[in-house]
Amino acid sequence: MKTLKIIVVLSVLIATSFPCSSQNRSQKSIEPLAQKPPMGWNSFDSYGVYLHDKAAMANLEAFAKKLKPFGYTYFVIDAGWFGEFKLQEGTKFPAEKHAAKLKFNEYGLLQPSDTYFPNGLQHIIDRCHTLGLKFGLHLMRGIPRAAVKANVPIKGTKYFAKDVADTTSICNWNSQNYGLDMSKPGAQEFYNSLMNQMAEWGVDFIKYDDIVPFPKEVEAVANAIAQCGRPMVLSLSPGGKVDPNHLEAFQKGHMLRVTPDIWDDQKGIDECFDEWRKWNGKSKPGFWIDMDMIPFGQLQMMTLKPTGVKGNESKKELLDKMKSGELATFELLAGKGFNRWSEFTKDQMYTFITMRALAASPLMMGGDVPTLDDLSLSLITNKEMLACNQNGIMGSLVYEKDGIEIWKTPKQNSINGWIGIFNRTEEIKSISLKPEDLGFDSAENYKLQNVWNPAEASNFDFIINPNGVAFLKYIKR
Repeated sequence: MKTLKIIVVLSVLIATSFPCSSQNRSQKSIEPLAQKPPMGWNSFDSYGVYLHDKAAMANLEAFAKKLKPFGYTYFVIDAGWFGEFKLQEGTKFPAEKHAAKLKFNEYGLLQPSDTYFPNGLQHIIDRCHTLGLKFGLHLMRGIPRAAVKANVPIKGTKYFAKDVADTTSICNWNSQNYGLDMSKPGAQEFYNSLMNQMAEWGVDFIKYDDIVPFPKEVEAVANAIAQCGRPMVLSLSPGGKVDPNHLEAFQKGHMLRVTPDIWDDQKGIDECFDEWRKWNGKSKPGFWIDMDMIPFGQLQMMTLKPTGVKGNESKKELLDKMKSGELATFELLAGKGFNRWSEFTKDQMYTFITMRALAASPLMMGGDVPTLDDLSLSLITNKEMLACNQNGIMGSLVYEKDGIEIWKTPKQNSINGWIGIFNRTEEIKSISLKPEDLGFDSAENYKLQNVWNPAEASNFDFIINPNGVAFLKYIKR
């Protein structure tokens, strides 16, 4: 009997002394995440793939002060944190688009670069958690090509990088990695080892890029996170087209980017509207259709405009001018254009953030937080906009005529909700609606409140600027 008691006591001690046991990992992996659209900041729009330690800390402190009080939670460092970039002499500015040299350990696992994070990332991660925020990192699908060339071992296995790499699978806009052949032994274990490292660091959010066209690798990453012992939000980024036939695999993540990179122009807004139609009804708690970051405020901080460049040229035009000798040769860096304030008009800004609210798209701020202008800050922290977004219902198109689109989002467990009346044309529109156009039985039974102009009385007659919007809250009397 004493022997049995000792065995039981030892079993309890062992079970409670190893928090990363398989049982504990299983329990942690089923904790529900992203029950509402995630909110945070991502460094790409403002710093491209060139965020450095000083800028990261400045944005983190500003994030905690300006955005955290309104529910923004995730502080995400985008690509490049592992790159040993060549720099313009005497500066922190990059001299190459993507780093030719990556820093990784003896198992091919990426490490913070000496160039931009000489003190590592741990102090940033720890500060993030101290501030009550969650930390995120960007990763590219696969394994570094340099690690394959060195044929590093896969941690905890008898396999090596060359055993698992698919050398025919290369991202067409970033050649740093090879994809993995998930039919090969050791491939899943590589992703497991990478996610285990992320868990050890304290990462809460993973943005995986160039992965959406490869559903087997999506599943592999999701499985790797499930076994690592730390809950992490998984954000899937395309790197190519998004095939709705792979929705089951995508739903193993929490966010699915369905747009290309969205910037501060009408083209990006139009692309978001197209994807809203295409993916309507696919969001649900724990899985959100993502329309990319919010390009408000100061953008492209690490990409200075060269002499002779206006800033509105296309990449082709710039390359042609360099080829002809009209411009001196310079490196075209990651992102779009050069350092600037967002070029959205005021109406485009209202349209952009209204669309994000009604579509329940994750709200990931992209502009530089310390220098953020008052209008941008007021829009992304507006109480009613946030209530609509965090309501977690993707609105539907209920009216379309003469360039006017009306999208309607009902409030959960309520007869109230929100409406966006969007002018999708380049001319001012005057419109008189009937109650049935908004799905109402009568005008008398509903009260309309103008979200962006609360003091303005709202009836069923609207004058909407080009590419503008009327954002309304409706309340059943």
